[in-house]
Amino acid sequence: MPDDDTQTPTLNRGPAARTSPGLRAQRLPGAGEAPAPWLLRLIAVGLVLAALNLRPAITSLGALLEEVCEGLNMSGSVAGVLTSVPPLCFAVFGVMAPRLARRFGAGAVVCAGMAAIAAGLVVRPYIGSTAGFLAASALALMGIAVSNILMPVIVKHWFPDRVGTMTGLYSMALALGTALAAAITVPVTGALGGDWQTGLVVWAVLAAVAVLPWIVLVRDRTPAPGRPAPAAATATEAPALRITRSRTAWGLACFFGLQATAAYITMGWMPQIFRDAGVSAGTAGLLLAVTMAMGVPLAFVIPRVASRLKQQGPIVVVLGLCGLIGYAGLYLAPAAGAWAWALLLGVANCAFPLALTMIGMRARSGAGVVRLSAFAQSTGYLLSIPGPLLVGVLYQHSGGWGLPIALMAGLMIPQMVAGILAGRDRTIEDEC
Repeated sequence: MPDDDTQTPTLNRGPAARTSPGLRAQRLPGAGEAPAPWLLRLIAVGLVLAALNLRPAITSLGALLEEVCEGLNMSGSVAGVLTSVPPLCFAVFGVMAPRLARRFGAGAVVCAGMAAIAAGLVVRPYIGSTAGFLAASALALMGIAVSNILMPVIVKHWFPDRVGTMTGLYSMALALGTALAAAITVPVTGALGGDWQTGLVVWAVLAAVAVLPWIVLVRDRTPAPGRPAPAAATATEAPALRITRSRTAWGLACFFGLQATAAYITMGWMPQIFRDAGVSAGTAGLLLAVTMAMGVPLAFVIPRVASRLKQQGPIVVVLGLCGLIGYAGLYLAPAAGAWAWALLLGVANCAFPLALTMIGMRARSGAGVVRLSAFAQSTGYLLSIPGPLLVGVLYQHSGGWGLPIALMAGLMIPQMVAGILAGRDRTIEDEC
């Protein structure tokens, strides 16, 4: 099998190629020409910068959750609501992504998404109320939501012969951004005077930088997956997919939702679990960073391995077993074995790049990937909403972490079952 990094599109030198350099540079694969190398490099940089911004809004808050709760007078249950806001926003706003991409172009939507993240992160620390904090967080999360949905779409469209490699690249960047926010938010807050507002607002700078590469694509109006194509092309298109009839799509949505549940519980509550076990705030943030940092190398390796396998079920099982062992250790000896549990849970959290890879593999066409990405991620995030909220309620009313950890471990079983179903060698077009 040829390596996916060695395949490149062939440039068409026909009459259509003899257009202006600006137009030729932005013609998409499938339109008869290869995109210019500089444009592909710019999109790759944009993907990395965008991915770096898809989690700091969440993990920086997790590292300072106790200080934020004290500053805004939040109870444990309200904090649980706060940790449930990300999947809620991803479910609600993620549905909008395909329609926005068809109208404005995927690049323009991601550009706007990065701007929304920056604006939300600037506003939320200083708004002065719980409701305002939630609203500003929702603005940032809206930008994250649409970008989440469109990442696999952009990869499938611009890098159709390197889906595994490019998915691994931006998944690795996503894990790096997640880990950095968890690791350095507390130290940076201390270095800037100990004010939690300052510790949260600094992440707006990274989002503002991520806007820049996507500006080039804001005015791009060439056909993209799911966007109207010329009449000659639409005549040969397959009929619209009824994606809700696909068992693979439902399996992938459930797998995505259960891994998201585990991820947002981990990002929102794991530092507090360690702090309640006697670990310092700074060390608890580092432990979360270790968990997230495991995704840096593994998020690059797992998609490449998964894309070469006909069935991804074995990878799903290995990740699930690591999660079960990690939760057992977190229950039995949270402080004594903290670093080992953080590592194991970090491996388990790599179900996310695996899910993204399967989205690209379970549809044959770009339009199918758009539909599957929106359905799996939006439905999945909707399914994940109760998890972090329930953990907060159980924690407040039970007075400990036994029941919440038992819940986390219990959810690993259906996650593995759904992942095996989603990892079968078939596409949604076979089932719709």
